[in-house]
Amino acid sequence: MPAQSEAQQKAAGAALSAKRGETKVADLQGASKDMYETMTEAELEEIAATSHDHLPDRKED
Repeated sequence: MPAQSEAQQKAAGAALSAKRGETKVADLQGASKDMYETMTEAELEEIAATSHDHLPDRKED
């Protein structure tokens, strides 16, 4: 499942960093904290690896 926006891609990257122990979980907030708690490392890798090209800044509802 690729990221649908740059914001989602960046949040997944932050959550992935915490999963790997590279950053503190306490530093996470908002969507990245939710992603950390509910997604596996493999799922986060897939979203974080999405290219920024042609992604909107934020997903439109």
